[in-house]
Amino acid sequence: MKVAVIPNLTREYALKTTDEVVLQLKKYGAEILIVDYAAEEYSFDDVVFETVDNAVKQCDAVIAIGGDGTILHSGKIAALYGKPILGINSGKLGFMAGLERNELDLLSKLFEGEYSVDKRMMLDVMIFDESGMCVHRFNCINDAVFVRRVNRTIIEVTVESNGRLVNNYWGDGVIFATPTGSTAYSLSAGGPVVAPTIDSIILTPICNHSLFSHPIVFRPDERMLVYATKDDETELCVSCDGEPPVSIGAGCSVVVQKAELAADFIRIKSDSFIEILNSKMLHP
Repeated sequence: MKVAVIPNLTREYALKTTDEVVLQLKKYGAEILIVDYAAEEYSFDDVVFETVDNAVKQCDAVIAIGGDGTILHSGKIAALYGKPILGINSGKLGFMAGLERNELDLLSKLFEGEYSVDKRMMLDVMIFDESGMCVHRFNCINDAVFVRRVNRTIIEVTVESNGRLVNNYWGDGVIFATPTGSTAYSLSAGGPVVAPTIDSIILTPICNHSLFSHPIVFRPDERMLVYATKDDETELCVSCDGEPPVSIGAGCSVVVQKAELAADFIRIKSDSFIEILNSKMLHP
């Protein structure tokens, strides 16, 4: 088995955790590909250093070592090449991680076939200019967040679903989340927790200044349209999975819909979604 290892070396325990992961993988005879930016930190024998894309292209499975941000970023690359990913937590919460640092002996199950794969819905986010041309396109595992770039005043954002008005949201913005992302920013903004097996698009207003401010859960086949209601200098922007925001110019619009891609997360432990929710969110 070829395994691509993607560590986030800015995390406190990532360096040590990666050492331990590599030792475990060698024990089971894995061919190990590590991202090249980590080459200066390691002097492993029988390990190949590759770019992230090359490592993921060649591997049978991806192991991401870090927090939820690392796992999200790596998960999108893995999804692009149709590869499953296992997250190992070297951060704090690690809600998306399949294993903790003290559970690395369970990696043996990966080679024994004693694991399952959770297929997670993703979002396709497309920014269109005034002429109707798509100028930016992103995929999200967690969420797409629409806010004002400089958060000095409230903004008015219009949301349509399949060509019909949902609402004009007057506040700090709106969040479109997947079920996986329902436990992230959307939850903090008052959104519902949705089991990851239920494909849906969750719309959560952020500090909405109107009587209608409740979150809405849409079918996964809805095509959502988002744009700034007033054609002024609101500087509306969108951030996908916490990545740097992209400006949405005057007269531009954004389509949010279910992506054709899906992220495959390896689950070695048998914890249910509720058990994970309880351990990570209710009793961190």
